[in-house]
Amino acid sequence: MQIEQLSTGSGQLMHGPLLITPQVFGDDRGFFFESWNQRRFDEALGEPISFSQDNHSRSSRGVLRGLHYQLEPEPQGKLVRCPVGAIFDVAVDLRRSSPSFGQWVGAELSSENHRQLWVPVGFAHGFLTLTETAEVLYKASGFWSKSCERSLHWSDPDVAIAWPLDQLAGAAPLLAEKDAAAPTLAQAIAAGEVFA
Repeated sequence: MQIEQLSTGSGQLMHGPLLITPQVFGDDRGFFFESWNQRRFDEALGEPISFSQDNHSRSSRGVLRGLHYQLEPEPQGKLVRCPVGAIFDVAVDLRRSSPSFGQWVGAELSSENHRQLWVPVGFAHGFLTLTETAEVLYKASGFWSKSCERSLHWSDPDVAIAWPLDQLAGAAPLLAEKDAAAPTLAQAIAAGEVFA
């Protein structure tokens, strides 16, 4: 298993999110890889993490989900993978004390590369579906809570995520109503809806 930190658009390594690439054993029969190992994950993070629930979504090409996060008392870290299709997965740092506050990292996760993205507490998470369909599985370290759930606007110019919209052949991303109406980072800061 290879674990690496990701760089922001300015080339700064971001502390927190990790891109995990498993060792895949394949032959003419197919492949095998270990998609989850508690001991290795805890060693990589330097602390034990407990997961409360697993989530599974299916999306069509161009669906953009997010950017979602949960505040106290039920924040969530997420370990995300895409076993069917491909997505562009993004984490935005919402920790005011962080040197990378308001910056983002992203990676393609797919059934071909088997990569996973660890999105710790303190980050908003979202993804864009790049293939005809994609299924996304993620482990969450906290339970879903409607009262704690928040969204950040996907196209906030101050965050400036470089979504690979060119892969949508000119179509606009498909959004849920709540994601289309989500506040910008400046609005979330003004409302006190970011992390310390």
